[in-house]
Amino acid sequence: MMDPMKTTVLSFIAFSAAAFCLPCPGQTIDEAALSGRFHREIRPVLPRPDTVSMVFLGDIMMHSEQLRSASEKFRRSGMADTNAHYSFDFSQYFSDIRKYIDDADLAVANMEFTLGGQPFSGYPEFSAPDSYAEYMAGCGIDVFLTANNHILDRGEQGIRRTLEAYERLGKRFGTLNTGSSADSSHFHYGNPLLTEVKGMKIALVNFTYGTNKYIAGEYPKVNRAQKRHLQLLMEKAEESAPDIIVALPHWGEEYSLRHSRQQYMLAGWLASQGADIIIGTHPHVVQDSTVIRQGHGLQAEKNVPVVYSLGNAISNMSAPDTQIGLMVKVSAVRQMNGKVKILPLQFTYLWCSLPGRLKDTHCTVPVKEYITKPELWKMPYEYEKMTRTYYKVKKETGIQD
Repeated sequence: MMDPMKTTVLSFIAFSAAAFCLPCPGQTIDEAALSGRFHREIRPVLPRPDTVSMVFLGDIMMHSEQLRSASEKFRRSGMADTNAHYSFDFSQYFSDIRKYIDDADLAVANMEFTLGGQPFSGYPEFSAPDSYAEYMAGCGIDVFLTANNHILDRGEQGIRRTLEAYERLGKRFGTLNTGSSADSSHFHYGNPLLTEVKGMKIALVNFTYGTNKYIAGEYPKVNRAQKRHLQLLMEKAEESAPDIIVALPHWGEEYSLRHSRQQYMLAGWLASQGADIIIGTHPHVVQDSTVIRQGHGLQAEKNVPVVYSLGNAISNMSAPDTQIGLMVKVSAVRQMNGKVKILPLQFTYLWCSLPGRLKDTHCTVPVKEYITKPELWKMPYEYEKMTRTYYKVKKETGIQD
């Protein structure tokens, strides 16, 4: 069957010929066609440019109250609680944003916890059940970011167990991880992480300002914002000849809606080292966004979008501004000349509702989809808080959805 688009193009060409190449007086259309006056060069239909979509989520956390609430929901479900590994129900967490994750060609999120084994615990030493990471992978998150200040909460044993669990998820779901490495081989192949989507090569450079605990030895290694190590990561990214380099720093001042001078300076340096996009995490609130113009002259200039902080994707935090976060969609197009163009970023504000306020357990929802539905909220106060916070954060950060 002929492609409908090709049929449309050929019909348009035929119509154009009939409309603008009329026969001479006394000459029929058929005679004009035979004489060559209707000849038109029919060029092949060019392929449509390839477009790759990426979605980035902020901090995915696991506080003690999340453990308690998810366990309680599991018990209420009536299922036999015979295996602690499967005794948590996270099904409502991302049920309202899963469609956005599934639709993306590549979905990336910061995993702000370890899989350190039992006893499971929240702040200050996070250790989530393995089923939590399984749920996130099942929601369609393709890349787990592990360079954050909590990755060493359970020491060397904890980070090794976490990375081993992520490797198993990779075999089951195809999930990748970057930001930390168990050994030199893992560091070589996964830091930075080079992945290919629809023929477009994307390098992900994930690093953190520091960790809450330290371990001796070279490995396990966590990518840090130390100049020497960061220089190595950026050089490795460049050497892989990617189409796009995404820098993913864990940085900034907690609970501040504006970026710091240190973030500003580091963002400029990352852009000068080849970063095409910079998307940060850690402050637990949304921070402002900007565009860095890189290079000189019209031909050499490159615009590097910077989102200083995505805030929380899900957590039990309720302090001012911590329940609202951002989901960022990045679309990149390979043009006919082979070059890749990054389209304007698309922002979606998210709200993390706590148990009993919107649903039974914690859940993250798109603000715009729920701001017009106050009747759905079990606790009107939470709806009002979401509305106030949404407009406040939009005003103070300048980020529009």
